[in-house]
Amino acid sequence: MANELVKITIDNVEYLFDDLSDEAKAQIHSIQFVDSEIGRLNALLAIANTAKLAYQNALKDVMPK
Repeated sequence: MANELVKITIDNVEYLFDDLSDEAKAQIHSIQFVDSEIGRLNALLAIANTAKLAYQNALKDVMPK
């Protein structure tokens, strides 16, 4: 299998990753890290929202009727 060149598209302009400066590559890696953290935090938020609903339902069960 041939090595594929990694292309990055920014503002509808395509760039070869290997042709970018070290600073540009570092910024791209930072964006990738932040995207990963956003995904992780969204998963935690989903867990927290599910727990909140469970607590709300449990509260309804113990409230006087």
